[in-house]
Amino acid sequence: VIGALIGLLAGYYKGPLDTVFSSFADVMLVIPTLAILITVSAYVRVMTVEMMALIVGLLAWPLPARVIRAQTLSLRERLFVEVAKLSGQNDFEVIFLQILPNLTAYLAAAFVGAVSTGILAAVGLEVLGLGPQNVPTIGRALYHAFTYSAMFRGMWWWWGPPIATLAIIFTGLFLMSMSLDKYANPRLKGSARG
Repeated sequence: VIGALIGLLAGYYKGPLDTVFSSFADVMLVIPTLAILITVSAYVRVMTVEMMALIVGLLAWPLPARVIRAQTLSLRERLFVEVAKLSGQNDFEVIFLQILPNLTAYLAAAFVGAVSTGILAAVGLEVLGLGPQNVPTIGRALYHAFTYSAMFRGMWWWWGPPIATLAIIFTGLFLMSMSLDKYANPRLKGSARG
């Protein structure tokens, strides 16, 4: 939601607002997210699922913002936006009634990407032992499997089901992303028919 809103505003209002948002997004993309997550998790006394979700969510907005900004820059130059402006719609109406509906496939694909990134970040923190200690999660199961050397002891049932579950989740998210990409990418629409 944060990335979509920033991308819409930066793409529609170009100029100084676009420069500030784009520069900040570029800086956030360069900083390694996992390092920030590890640092913050190490200093938080009690890590809860909500706290971890908030931290991951606050760090996951730059990539969707850049994608939505690029699409908004393209859409704002289209004829239907000019017609909407000439018919008396204000900027808010143009953004949310004209441009946003044309971005639904991109937003859905960005959402799927953000979900997979969030799951990967959460599992990564939990495997390192920095996640919530009292909540049974896939990452926590893998943490215990690594801590008690289940792989070396031949106890595959400790690490096999969590890894298989992650593989199924990420395969499903990947297939969902690919099918959404067919709707969002005009080049793929033409190649799917012919």
